[in-house]
Amino acid sequence: MFLGGKRALITGSTSGIGLAVARAMAAEGADVILNGFGDEAEIASLCEEMNARHVAADLLTADGCEALMAEAGPVDILMNNAGMQHVSPVEDFPVDRWEAIIALNLTAAFHTTRLAVPHMKAQGWGRIINTASAHSKTASPFKSAYNASKHGIDGFTKTIALELAQTGVTANCISPGYVWTPLIEGQIPDTMKARNLSRDEVINDVLLAKQPTKKFVQPNEIGALAVFLCREEAGNVTGANWSIDGGWTAE
Repeated sequence: MFLGGKRALITGSTSGIGLAVARAMAAEGADVILNGFGDEAEIASLCEEMNARHVAADLLTADGCEALMAEAGPVDILMNNAGMQHVSPVEDFPVDRWEAIIALNLTAAFHTTRLAVPHMKAQGWGRIINTASAHSKTASPFKSAYNASKHGIDGFTKTIALELAQTGVTANCISPGYVWTPLIEGQIPDTMKARNLSRDEVINDVLLAKQPTKKFVQPNEIGALAVFLCREEAGNVTGANWSIDGGWTAE
């Protein structure tokens, strides 16, 4: 278990992609800190399963991000994964939803990263992994805030990778296509309304239409990639945006 002795904080890890990453890192011996919302009993069960801690925090604010990092303590691995989505034409896009999406998907990663980096630099080792999206490389209509946030996280990751290039700390993005998670399932009704489509049409003609493999990405596949990026063999892998999208952005 090559992550023994390493503390890993994964935001948005009580379900979906983040939970799969947390399980993969725990399986390699990491001291995992879960973050996110959900049923208290279910979260307690997850903590017991992985011998993990859970830290709840409001990542929409700088104060919330600072509270998270203070309670988590110094981390060796930081995965900024928490995110949200809203689907709407730009002229109707609710201003509060725009601000919340940018705050959670992009600004929170800035705050957690700036607070995690000093410890990583001091020890000469660290891994920063940001969950981006195929929408960090391309765009889809009606997702202005999400597209903007994910393009932003790609640029942010490249910048900190360059800043940290000689410190032993790497920074990379993972850019999934459509993964069957609560986030994706939750956006189906909005997409149905925005495009006047049925549920099956959204799944087959909007979501999987983007992925040449015609398969949803599985959360455990993302977990395996995140674990690889923590290996010593990945020490020279930094500033990269890793697609795991069934060939979507290859077209």
